[in-house]
Amino acid sequence: MPLINTVRNRMLAFIATILAVAALRASYPVTMPLTASVLLIAAVWPVKLWLDRLIPWASYIGASLILLFVLGLFFATLYFSAAQVVHAFGDNWGQLEVAYQAIMRWLNRWGIEGLKLEERSRLIGVGQEVFSNASTILIYLGFIALLVMFGLREVDAMSKKIGREFGQGERREIARTIDEIAKRIRQYLGITLLTSLITGIATALWAFTIGLDLPLVWGILNFLLNFVPVLGNFVGIAPPTLYALMQFKSLSGTLLTLAGFSVIQIVISNFVCPLLQERGLSLSPIAVIVALTFWSWLWGFAGALIAIPLTVSLTIVCSQFENTRWIAVFLSSPKANAGAND
Repeated sequence: MPLINTVRNRMLAFIATILAVAALRASYPVTMPLTASVLLIAAVWPVKLWLDRLIPWASYIGASLILLFVLGLFFATLYFSAAQVVHAFGDNWGQLEVAYQAIMRWLNRWGIEGLKLEERSRLIGVGQEVFSNASTILIYLGFIALLVMFGLREVDAMSKKIGREFGQGERREIARTIDEIAKRIRQYLGITLLTSLITGIATALWAFTIGLDLPLVWGILNFLLNFVPVLGNFVGIAPPTLYALMQFKSLSGTLLTLAGFSVIQIVISNFVCPLLQERGLSLSPIAVIVALTFWSWLWGFAGALIAIPLTVSLTIVCSQFENTRWIAVFLSSPKANAGAND
């Protein structure tokens, strides 16, 4: 009987997980902004406390406006950089076709068939469709900012409710968990901002050194894409390398561009970032990739942006319960698990 109950409970948990994932995917317009706003409240809370000392009568509104400005600047800069890249490729479309045909002839000599290059009008149409989604992004940003504004006001009230409903020991454990999640989120954002700045500056300097056009645009684009782990690193390398193929019209110039950008990404991702994180985020590399894949599939680009802090938060929550502690152990890095065992 105990074995039957165990199997039944695990099957029910498996079914509930599938239903929860399906519900999250179907409810994207609501659950994604809610989740993002909760993470942002944890990140912006120190700003609110700082504003309490300066303008206590408007600290909530001030913190929300600062956050909205930062988010708006992020997406506006990303939009501007992407537009510059699209225009650059559009203006040099003939050179891209020549370079593409040369690569296809080389592949055909080795018996490899390449895909046909999309027509110019079709590519421009895809680009216009992507940029038309800017209005949707702005709507989501406004909705998230509204949720953050009201959510910041509810933090103190929620703390009082927890104090009334739970005992002293439970209150202490809940407060410790929430503080740990908020600390990890702020740490992640700080480290990502620093490594993104290093990536952007190094990319711009390398592009300028080798004479690649639009060095500032490539630097800004890599700075912004670095906020999306793993995927952003690869995406940041491809456009400037392809552009180098058009500009330099030589294999050596293209390989030099590819090698420089690849070295920058590898060094920062594998040495600089782990050195800064140490045991901070305590996620294993495979957990980062799985989290990025899962949340990107679930919520698209927005899921990729919040995949790591959201997974870190879930890991901390799972570590508080015996039945789910194995999930936290599985997602955590070996170094963090060794430290916990010590």
